[in-house]
Amino acid sequence: MKIVTVIGARPQFVKAAALSRAIAHHNIGLTEAEAIREVIVHTGQHYDANMSQVFFDELQIPAPDYHLEVGSGRHGEQTGAMLARIEEVLLQEKPDFLLVYGDTNSTLAGALAAAKLHIPSVHVEAGLRSFNRRMPEEINRIIADQICTFLLCPTAVAVENLQNEGVGNSDNSGSFDFNKQYARLVGDVMYDSIVFNAQLAETKSEIIKTLCVGEGGFVLATLHRAENTDDSGRLQNILDAFNKIAATGISLILPLHPRTLKRIAELNLSDYTSGIKIIEPVGYLDMLQLEKSARVIVTDSGGVQKEAFLMGVPCITLREETEWTETVDLGWNSLVGADTQMIAAAFTTAIAAVKGETPFFCDSAMLHSSLDREHPYGDGHAAELIVNILAESSLKGWK
Repeated sequence: MKIVTVIGARPQFVKAAALSRAIAHHNIGLTEAEAIREVIVHTGQHYDANMSQVFFDELQIPAPDYHLEVGSGRHGEQTGAMLARIEEVLLQEKPDFLLVYGDTNSTLAGALAAAKLHIPSVHVEAGLRSFNRRMPEEINRIIADQICTFLLCPTAVAVENLQNEGVGNSDNSGSFDFNKQYARLVGDVMYDSIVFNAQLAETKSEIIKTLCVGEGGFVLATLHRAENTDDSGRLQNILDAFNKIAATGISLILPLHPRTLKRIAELNLSDYTSGIKIIEPVGYLDMLQLEKSARVIVTDSGGVQKEAFLMGVPCITLREETEWTETVDLGWNSLVGADTQMIAAAFTTAIAAVKGETPFFCDSAMLHSSLDREHPYGDGHAAELIVNILAESSLKGWK
């Protein structure tokens, strides 16, 4: 069996590492004819060394078999370039499956290329919804879920979202039909990665020592979504809130996405960064260590929200909605948008909770209940289950 994996952004590198490990484990003791061969295609959506190569180095991901070097551009321009180049790869490789992750332009381009060439496709992280179609990611994930063959969901809520849309079924009896879709709850491969890499980060990362964080600890912030960085008012409000947090005496560390740094300069907002400790983007192990060590995390990233939850760190999300609704429902995440006062108020609540004065963003009864509940993101073995599903479907054949 041959799988073409399409990746292009740093969260996808992390998820791909978990699946590549599971494939390698599956292949132990098998002949070359029996083994799964993975062909990795890097679209180049993230091309900066700090946003890309460091992840391959740290996570021991096999070097890409194809590097498409698409780079940045408008959404249509970037997606179109990826679609054309992925199609060329698929025509050459003739894989049994194409696999995509998440909700980026790389995800959409890969899914479209496979569908047009009648190649069964696999969407890892299917079924997530923010219900905000102004987000490019929401459009990407909706379309991918409409055209991919296997919809592999990280949570029960994601499965329910697909059911509400009438997408996918769980009937895996007999041979598989290309004209049908198959939805399965598998758990979250990002959780697999954290389970595997948390100890490694503890021993290998020196980021905390390098930053010389004071006794008061620090707040970790990330900021990259277009809805926040392209709107000068929202960006100014968020940076103003960051400065207010830093003015309380706690360091605010911001590993800054190159695009956001450029926007701050273009919008003449550099004065609003005076109290913020801005650093370059960091690798995955350093990021895990920063997340684990932070007193509070403030972010507009879907992946960082979830990682904060898995690390047990209160999270303040700079959006009005989230695809990771479990983090909010269980009281570990607060949605505040770009409102300066709401960000500051959530920070006050979170800091008090860390000190044991209040239980994050919910009452004591809810917090106690949330800790007793089954983990919403699986058992840390999602990648193994995905490999087993693909192996099973390959054996059953297609009609």
